[in-house]
Amino acid sequence: MAGAVIPVGGQHSNRPAKRQKVAANSANITTPRTSSRIFAPFRTIGLVSPTAVPFTAHPLGSTTFHITTSVGRTLQTYDLRKGLNLVFLTRPQTPGPITATSTWDHRLIASWSTSGPKPERGLWIFQRGKKTGEFLLPPTLDEDIVQIVVYGSWIVACCTTKIEVWQSATLEHHTTLQTPFIGGKGSILTGGIAIMPTFTNKVFAGRENGSVEIWNIATGKLIYSIVPPSSDLGPVSALEPTPALSLLAIAYANGPLMIHDVRTDREVLRLNAGHGGQAPITSMSFRTDDLGAGPDGQQAGIMATASYNSGDVQLWDLNNGGKRTATLRGAHTTSDTGEDGISKIEFLSGQAVLVTSGADNSLKTWIFDQTPFSPLPRPLHARGGHSAPITTLNFLPSEADGTDANGKWLFSAAKDRSAWGWSLRRDGQSTELSQGSVKSKAKKLGMMSSIDSRGETERLKAPEITCMSCSMNRDGGMGAMPGHKTIWASAKQLKGKSTATDPNMTGWESVITGHRGDRFARTWFWGRKRAGRWLLETSDGGEVTSVAVSPCGTFAILGSSRGIIDMYNLQSGLHRQRFPTKLTKAQAHRLDQEHARQALQNGEVKEQFAKGLGKHQAAVTGVEVDSLNRYVISCSVDGKIKFWDFLNGRLLHELDWSAYTSAHGLKLHRTSNLLSLSCGDKIIRVVDIETRRVVRELSGLRAAVNDWTFSHDGRWILAASRDALVNVWDLPTGHLIDAIRLPSPCTALSMSPTGEFLATTQEDSVGVDLWTNRTLFRHVPTRAISEAEFAQVSAPAASGEGGASVVATALEGAEDIDQNDEYDALDPLPIVDQLTSSVETLSLVPRSRWQNLIHLDQIRERNKPIEPPKAPEKAPFFLSLTQRESQQGEDQSLATLTSGDDALDSNMGATASSRILKMNREANQSDLSKFSRDGVNEKAFNAATDHLKNLSPSAIDIEIRSLDAAPPYAQLLFFVQALTHKMRERKDYELVQAWMAVFLKVHADAIAEDVEASTDEENANGGQLVNALRAWREEQKKEAGRLDALAGYCTGVVGFLRSAR
Repeated sequence: MAGAVIPVGGQHSNRPAKRQKVAANSANITTPRTSSRIFAPFRTIGLVSPTAVPFTAHPLGSTTFHITTSVGRTLQTYDLRKGLNLVFLTRPQTPGPITATSTWDHRLIASWSTSGPKPERGLWIFQRGKKTGEFLLPPTLDEDIVQIVVYGSWIVACCTTKIEVWQSATLEHHTTLQTPFIGGKGSILTGGIAIMPTFTNKVFAGRENGSVEIWNIATGKLIYSIVPPSSDLGPVSALEPTPALSLLAIAYANGPLMIHDVRTDREVLRLNAGHGGQAPITSMSFRTDDLGAGPDGQQAGIMATASYNSGDVQLWDLNNGGKRTATLRGAHTTSDTGEDGISKIEFLSGQAVLVTSGADNSLKTWIFDQTPFSPLPRPLHARGGHSAPITTLNFLPSEADGTDANGKWLFSAAKDRSAWGWSLRRDGQSTELSQGSVKSKAKKLGMMSSIDSRGETERLKAPEITCMSCSMNRDGGMGAMPGHKTIWASAKQLKGKSTATDPNMTGWESVITGHRGDRFARTWFWGRKRAGRWLLETSDGGEVTSVAVSPCGTFAILGSSRGIIDMYNLQSGLHRQRFPTKLTKAQAHRLDQEHARQALQNGEVKEQFAKGLGKHQAAVTGVEVDSLNRYVISCSVDGKIKFWDFLNGRLLHELDWSAYTSAHGLKLHRTSNLLSLSCGDKIIRVVDIETRRVVRELSGLRAAVNDWTFSHDGRWILAASRDALVNVWDLPTGHLIDAIRLPSPCTALSMSPTGEFLATTQEDSVGVDLWTNRTLFRHVPTRAISEAEFAQVSAPAASGEGGASVVATALEGAEDIDQNDEYDALDPLPIVDQLTSSVETLSLVPRSRWQNLIHLDQIRERNKPIEPPKAPEKAPFFLSLTQRESQQGEDQSLATLTSGDDALDSNMGATASSRILKMNREANQSDLSKFSRDGVNEKAFNAATDHLKNLSPSAIDIEIRSLDAAPPYAQLLFFVQALTHKMRERKDYELVQAWMAVFLKVHADAIAEDVEASTDEENANGGQLVNALRAWREEQKKEAGRLDALAGYCTGVVGFLRSAR
């Protein structure tokens, strides 16, 4: 059964297994859930240019450019002047992935296509992020659009074998251009299409057979075909018009690039730019600011070329026969297969700025402004993210002072060997953590000199991160280690030039990572977003399989694949402890003292584990340190969980589960001292580290666990399994309270320290999905759900469409969250006014309704207007005359009515007059005073106090002031007795105190008069109010003394337990 709680084998053999309580009618829920009970999708971060769709650049006036990239089904627009800050996201999302984009004035055109046996296609128009229209597609369109060009009054789209043309004025389809030999060899448009400014209504198309066709758009006829000079050149791979009139650049798949004169149909220039076909040119661009060529860079004629099979950009000087002037090595990273290089390059119009994008999920700009002149540009701006699926994800923990500034930062690592820090406040602050001068090292080693060395640069980075840990208590921010320091070296290598005593040091490394197949753990400066100083090696030479940082931020713990655990000092990089270890003299002396203390107290020394023994016999899969640096807790593949003494490295306790399962990892929630372990039998076990017993076993998983985490308050455990499920268990009840089925398996997840967000990653995406926590604003019952109630939820979108922010989640109604959620009717929660009469109970009334009662006069005084109201301006004479006449008419009517009423009163008897006056007095009485006529009983008291609970502070003040303060003070006496009754019931303690304070403040004069009347022997009713107040005071003293005694007892017990003896 999903989410069942079962006992650990062998520990509770005589206790029956617990099973979940599932409502009987929950099986009747047939409508699948489409939303989670707890989490709402928010948005996706980390996506810049993850697809092969080329970007588009559009000038915005004469000051900046807007650059638009595709991130799947959404377009993202960046402002160049603002440092590539994100300015627009298109909504709504397209039904399928975007296949091509283009700019049209201040609008964007995007084509999309869905997959499946009957794919759907579309061509949409966006402006400032909003959809404004779409094109009517011809019914014969059965191919995806791969390129869009806007040319005057025509919008031309290139498909696989055909060209579609629309009229820009009416958005109507005009014609389809298709070669006669459709279906045969050479019909595929491998080189796309291009337009030349001086050729009206003409479009150029590059074919698979190496020819370039010239079509007339208006007539739909093929005018001419440019035949390649040789059949060995291969298909056309790219077309680009040059700034010179009638010249067209044609790139071929087998390497050559030719500048062709279209008017005379002759070759002007040929360059061998495609590395003999290893990296055919797929993108070209020409610089249009008439600079950059020649020995001093003062001539025109610069061309840039790039290939999808390489991450390099080649720069060419086309003067004097053409030559390669420079190569921008490693502009974008490539994989070992070399199939994900640069998707597009473009010189901005009239600017010395080159824009590049690649399939490595990055967008970069380069500027040619170096002095003295250099043909190579320097980086200007860059936006990027992971280029491979993410494997490790963690929110940064809060700092020691409790601030949540770091709770808005995510640390992630992926298969591309990169580590990124993501800001949830501002996308522009997200950055990749530096690993040093990787490109400089590659140049020195000659790894960037040829196309054959693609992917070699990435091998100079640290291996793929498999585990990480962090503590912000010693992070020094940007000034942690000023100046240039050596990165990733051992303490022995830096002996004699230690940086630990640097007087300008404000902190040290706060992040430690373990890497695949590496025996070294590496440290990182989070504040400086760069690699740290230390390489921490396992003492037995095994691979680092798990890491941890102590809560104080001073010590790093490493778990080895050979079973040894090592502890290093992060400030000095020195080895401090080994688990297990031979004790030093000082440690042995402390241990002897501990044995002596035990002998005095118990008469014997309990020594279960000998010194130096207890080593793990298999790989250490998890290691943690408790919140007080008392214990180091570790687990291994052989199913053993060990508790070590942090100071002397001695084994204190061991849980042996090797008979029935293995331990694949552990995570500790330090606030609650709960340890969760992912086991090989697809069960997550929770252990209390104080009692060292299993307190929960969370079962029901059908696939292995990829990652799991505690919620911020330790109340939930969230686990992602390989069957694309994210399960949420409630630890107090052990119930599975929510389950989300994602489109693809979740590889990593983490919850923010504030509980606002859940972050997840998927194996087919390079972004990080964010979800908002609904339980911050509404109650979620802990009823166990069945498999039929699992929610099929789509992942958050980059545009945030369909998601809910934290504010939107707080404002949404319960009825809008899920119409199928019947848990309130299935398992209603009992409403208890008071658990027992022996405890003092506070009310559920909001604090604002009673906290401001005492200071209500000060609030009113503060809110008074500073200036008196101004008289209105003098009205025109005709309005004044009209108002005077109207006022005179009203006065006459009022006088007539008054005289009629006087005459009527004079004719009525005394009995009728008194009855009317009595009715008027009753109508003016307050609601609180009406309850006093019901008698002095419990029902009337409760009705009066319940009435006050529903009033605002101003209304409560008016009710108390409206009580009749004339002798015999019946209403005042009733109010005091009602409050005394509440004190005896021990309910609404804070409300009774606030109401009594207002009563004594308002009716102090009446109380003083009653005190004087109590001394008058002739007044039989004198002193009743004073006696009632004395009874209330005695009840108050009695209850205060009882609470003080209970608090003192609890304080004494806690002090005794915490004392050293």
